[in-house]
Amino acid sequence: MISRILFVVVTIWLTNVNVGARGRDWITLENCRLVPNAANDGDSFHVSVNGKEYIFRLYLVDAPETDAVNPARLVEQAKYFAITVPQAIEVGQAAKEFTGEKLSELFTVFTRMSDAMGRSKLERFYAFVQTKEGDLGEQLVCNGLARNYGFKAVPPGLKSSRQEVEKLQQFEDEAKREKIGGWGVNAGRLNVRAQKPAPFSVFIAEKKTRPHATSAPSPGIFSPTPKPRVPIAPGDRGEPSKSHQKEKTPLGKIDVNTATEKELTTVPGIGHVMAARIIAARPFRSADDLKRVSGIGDKKYEKIRPYFN
Repeated sequence: MISRILFVVVTIWLTNVNVGARGRDWITLENCRLVPNAANDGDSFHVSVNGKEYIFRLYLVDAPETDAVNPARLVEQAKYFAITVPQAIEVGQAAKEFTGEKLSELFTVFTRMSDAMGRSKLERFYAFVQTKEGDLGEQLVCNGLARNYGFKAVPPGLKSSRQEVEKLQQFEDEAKREKIGGWGVNAGRLNVRAQKPAPFSVFIAEKKTRPHATSAPSPGIFSPTPKPRVPIAPGDRGEPSKSHQKEKTPLGKIDVNTATEKELTTVPGIGHVMAARIIAARPFRSADDLKRVSGIGDKKYEKIRPYFN
């Protein structure tokens, strides 16, 4: 009995030592390169830095699988995006291509070397990945190619993960409203990108006192949660109010089934996102059917209806 208790105590102690050694400080790996590998996907990939190869798995986000090796997980992902399993695989492939594109140039990895587990013989670690455009996970979610879901960690510079999780949820909600990526598969909008890119988090590495300390612990800072994105309609980009296009839109002159996106956005209350939804919902029997477009409630309908035939 005593020996069993001692075994448990020693095991817990060793585990804590391992976690402390690997999880106490953030390690910054700069000038990283993507290593081509058949196992790479949207949120997990091989990386080369300082002559060593690693596999990193993104924190906080989850891109669909690229094959049917894990059918249960694939079914769950498809259900989340409200699409079929084959479509989920298609989204996973698109996420893989997106990540490959974003990591085609040098990038930075922030990791605590926490074990992310995986099927490869090479150990996999959780990480945040920073491209020249900002956090990779945020970019995937913003474009509907990943969901706000996964192993959580407190990002460098923050006191909790809640702020980043809420930010990711905002990006996911916007992608869902815009019907892009996995949220727009049934509308043929898988490869449509966010119309107004969100302000992504940016890590700011601490200045190093030694020129080659690229793998030394270095804290980073996430940018604060952004304000909700509001589509910018024509006439709202700094032009004098007298030339505002919407003020010149004649009542009852727009055909709901043939109007271009540009014509639709001249109607007060219709931005680029709403115009895209209207176009995706065609054909209409009449402009009265605008009520069935997502985001058009009774008040908005009453406001925009007079502008359509």
